Amino acid sequence: MARAMKVAIVDDEADMRQSISQWLALSGFDTETYASAEDALKGLNADFPGVVVSDIKMPGMDGMTFLKKLMSMDSGLPVILITGHGDVPMAVEAMRVGAFDFLEKPFNPDRMTELAKRATQLRRLTLDNRALRRELSDGTVLMKKLIGSSPVMERLREDILDLGQADSHVLIDGETGTGKTLVAHALHAVGARAGRKFVTISCAAWSEDQLSSKLFGPAEDGSLPLVEEARGGTLCLEDIESLSHPLQSRLLTVINEQGTPPETRIIAICNEHAPDTTLENVLRSDLYYRLGAMTIVLPPLRTRGEDILTLFTRMSEQFAEEYGCEAPQVTAQEAAQLLQAPWPGNVRQLVNIAERAVLQNRRGSGSIASLLMADNEASGPALTTEGKPLKDYVEAFERMLIDNTMRRHKGSIVAVMEELCLPRRTLNEKMAKYGLSRADYV
Repeated sequence: MARAMKVAIVDDEADMRQSISQWLALSGFDTETYASAEDALKGLNADFPGVVVSDIKMPGMDGMTFLKKLMSMDSGLPVILITGHGDVPMAVEAMRVGAFDFLEKPFNPDRMTELAKRATQLRRLTLDNRALRRELSDGTVLMKKLIGSSPVMERLREDILDLGQADSHVLIDGETGTGKTLVAHALHAVGARAGRKFVTISCAAWSEDQLSSKLFGPAEDGSLPLVEEARGGTLCLEDIESLSHPLQSRLLTVINEQGTPPETRIIAICNEHAPDTTLENVLRSDLYYRLGAMTIVLPPLRTRGEDILTLFTRMSEQFAEEYGCEAPQVTAQEAAQLLQAPWPGNVRQLVNIAERAVLQNRRGSGSIASLLMADNEASGPALTTEGKPLKDYVEAFERMLIDNTMRRHKGSIVAVMEELCLPRRTLNEKMAKYGLSRADYV
């Protein structure tokens, strides 16, 4: 269940503040009140997680001046103004300045609730988009999203850091659902172009004429073609295998005109090609060699060993927090099934199963095994995993169990020892063996 958003109520009349606050609190909002605009400005900031309800006529700073200051601080902050009958023209002007809406006294409390709900939905979307943009421009955050301690993931992170510093174009290949778009963003965010534009387009989402117009111009809406918009930054071409030969030729011309080092870096992502073909067969050879000078091939999930359990645990914890319930406890048998699953949809499939497992657990029914079976049957014939020694399964489960328990007890060694019935020396030895550090949980 999503956390209730805040409503800041600003009014110099105490009775009005209290009545609005009580009504909105009964409607499920988290309210805070201020007797003046000056006081409110001290308590609000650009990322205030909610909306503002303010009277227009107040001593000192009035509602219009208050609104203008809020808009200069954060133009995406919804502000609902309360006005008397004679102030309606002023309220209309406030809408032009940036107010979300206004209520004329005396107002219907249900109308207030309706406006507050709409405003908080808009605010939540604004803050989510803002957080996403920050994440996609923060190399440290993005690298942390590449979860896993398997050798292939360690190597992938090293490759991203190395190639991110280079200027050459990059080709990203790998099975569907392995996180290629995330890697493209990370390559941009850890490199010298991090502060510049990252422009992305799917070559499979448009007809050839539309794609030509969007990439090279003239654009139908008069906007800059993407090769110009991305100038100096990064142009990410998803589904590069869908680019027609004529458009491949035009892209090659753009690349050749840039010189060395290229003014605009191109990251090409291949999302699907036949198992018996390679990108070298799909793209023009001259374009392939220009784009593929640096290549990253993402590992399929089935090759990542105990990363599967780590990912499943993290995803189920996130969904459990989102839905306001407990995450499912993975048994030894379920851990083995997760490790043995073929995962044709890779990380994307695992995320979907983790969410459904949390929803099942909230209802008190179903099992992870049934979800895996249904998912793999729906996917049709899939690649199979290689068998592993029993010792590998046991160690992967043991690591997951210690990791989960440490996370749940926030690094309390004593609590973990008691729950797992382990002496301190044994717990220390196992944590060292599995690369777990108490500092990561405190």
